[in-house]
Amino acid sequence: MTRTGEPDVAELMAQLAANAAEIAALKAEKEALSRRVVKLEEELALARLHRFAPRSEKHIDRIFNEAEEAADEDDNEEGDVVDLPDTGLPPVEGTTGKKRGRKPLPEDLPRERVEYDLPDDQKACPCCHGAMHRMGETVTEQLHIEVKAKVLQNVRFKYACRHCDRTGINTPVVIAPMPTQPLPGSIATASTLAFALVHKYVDGTPLYRVAQTFERAGVPISRGALAHWVIGSSERHLHRIYDALKLRLRSQPLIHGDETTVQVLKEKDKEATSTSYMWAYRSGEDSDQPIVLLDYQPGRGQIHPQAFLGNYRGILMSDGYTAWRTLDGATHVGCMAHSRRRFVEALKTRKKGGGPPEQALRFFEQLYRIERQARDKKPDAGETQADCIRRFRQHHSLPVLNALKSWLDDIAPKVAPDTKLGDAVSYTLNQWDYLTRYTSDGRMPIDNNILERDIRVFATGRKSWLFSDSVDGAKASAVIYSLMLTCRACGIDPLAWLRNALTELPQRAVDAELDDLFPFNFPKTSNA
Repeated sequence: MTRTGEPDVAELMAQLAANAAEIAALKAEKEALSRRVVKLEEELALARLHRFAPRSEKHIDRIFNEAEEAADEDDNEEGDVVDLPDTGLPPVEGTTGKKRGRKPLPEDLPRERVEYDLPDDQKACPCCHGAMHRMGETVTEQLHIEVKAKVLQNVRFKYACRHCDRTGINTPVVIAPMPTQPLPGSIATASTLAFALVHKYVDGTPLYRVAQTFERAGVPISRGALAHWVIGSSERHLHRIYDALKLRLRSQPLIHGDETTVQVLKEKDKEATSTSYMWAYRSGEDSDQPIVLLDYQPGRGQIHPQAFLGNYRGILMSDGYTAWRTLDGATHVGCMAHSRRRFVEALKTRKKGGGPPEQALRFFEQLYRIERQARDKKPDAGETQADCIRRFRQHHSLPVLNALKSWLDDIAPKVAPDTKLGDAVSYTLNQWDYLTRYTSDGRMPIDNNILERDIRVFATGRKSWLFSDSVDGAKASAVIYSLMLTCRACGIDPLAWLRNALTELPQRAVDAELDDLFPFNFPKTSNA
């Protein structure tokens, strides 16, 4: 019998089901919020480290003892420490520190003697008061630098005919020609242009501070004039070498690729605060023609590397960004440093350190130790250096990579995907085929660090000048940065190279050969 006003069994069951569903929803929401809190805490920790801590990714090997292992037993993500496979390599020897002290001044610098002698009344012996003789000299060296501006007066002699002047209707006047100048009508010589370009694109000095440098030398040059010098040098002359190097780069067996951001204020159909990109390309470290090129583009789409590289058929080293992988003809290799960097970030977010990120970094340390020794290995008779490196990697690197893959497969289900560690594990597994491809060819590098070091020069300068005012300025910057970075890769003085290039290019026809002007053909010891 059911009492009046009391719910029946069906209503109670429905209520219980509703409560259970609500509880489950609350639990799911709680778990989602907990994961969100963990992720935000990691982001906050990384942001603090990014702002206040050193940026180095160098990893100091930790020594685990019993106390540390006992303290970490309550962490369910730690697991057991995995023994690294024996690669047969000798143990790492302790490195000796760099010698301290002042380096001697370069021998090729000109020397000027400044002599100091005693007054005649001090050349008597302080003991017996007899005359002293000069027994030698003490020489110390100091670095003396003078920055002076001077004016070149280009005097062109004029000639006329006296006979025509007396008897003719018109008197012809012939003026001695002078070499074509880099920027006709400008007061800047090739040396002056080179000075301004090196200040901006090598030293990272904004144009307004370059203008202040000229003003301190007694020559007031406006910022607008300097911008005209930059764009004019690029559009009139330097782009010719850039275009020729671009063709040379496409013929290289290996190309590194990466991209970084740049802001352009006056860009069509884009806000001033929008982001544009400098796409970077570089030849391999072992290339006898080192080339580094930047390519300004308004976006980050796949069309940009496709247009720059065309139907490239060589080896392309890049990170995991999919735009690079759309070049169908290239053999793609992944960057091991990008994977390692994610584990470094995961380690930084842990309060106690250690754990899976530490374990992963042990694997990477061993892989890079093998790589350093592979580079120093001498090939056998009839064997190329690339074949020697491949053989060394197959013997030593593959066991480490196989152990790393097994460890990643084992830990992947146990790691929350929204954490830094989860991101590092998933990225490495997703890119595994690309990351390990370097072991199949000795020409392939293990990472993209050589290009990232070149991009760092651009990124450091960007902190000073912040943005490009116009698209023309951004394109000019791409050309000049490319040539300065190529000079850096070739180990030559960019100021001397620019002086020579800006002197020679105006004298050469548009279709003239430029091979002798390439940075890798420029003499390293030139004092031009």
